Amino acid sequence: MRIFLILCLISPFFATSQKNRVFESEIIGINSKYDSIWDSSRETIVFTGSSSIRMWHNLAELFPEEQIVNTGIGGSQAIDLLRYTDELILKYKPKKVFIYQGDNDISSKKKPKEIISTFKKIIAQIKKQNDKIKIVIISAKPSIARYHLKSKYKKLNKKLQLLCDKDEQLVFANVWDIMFKKRKIKSDLFLNDGLHMNANGYNLWYSVIKNYIK
Repeated sequence: MRIFLILCLISPFFATSQKNRVFESEIIGINSKYDSIWDSSRETIVFTGSSSIRMWHNLAELFPEEQIVNTGIGGSQAIDLLRYTDELILKYKPKKVFIYQGDNDISSKKKPKEIISTFKKIIAQIKKQNDKIKIVIISAKPSIARYHLKSKYKKLNKKLQLLCDKDEQLVFANVWDIMFKKRKIKSDLFLNDGLHMNANGYNLWYSVIKNYIK
């Protein structure tokens, strides 16, 4: 009986530890890649978030005058970025960071209020290292596969917009509106899974994001 009680007490610890290691291999791979090409003497712009960032393979080519570091991890949520803020953002001492999170959170039934709370903690960690870093929060995008969650994504985007409006260090980049035509989502922006974007989708994103690089 005593052993059973001890196991009950320590099992949450092991569960949390295991959860904390979910993305460790991806992070090791990212850091290994940039350890060989990142120039610490140059100003850096970090793009981070979930698969919509990870799969943006030509980011560095689109902005050749900038040193771009892409630390996106597929399947990640805001809480994962909070857990690994040091490894995915602060390690590179960026002058600016673009964050795309919340997409998978909403799909995982997290409430916008909870997601915003996590964003605030991420922002606080970034500011703790450097209160001059410009933070660009990219809105959640619409997708065919998750269109049934449209209202929840729109609610999250409104809250992200308000968060940015209250802090001059934050900027909100709206990629939601541009992915619609006459109130219908543009179906030619996505891969066959209806979730991830193809080159057309990223070209649209570029038309928005380029305005926040300088």
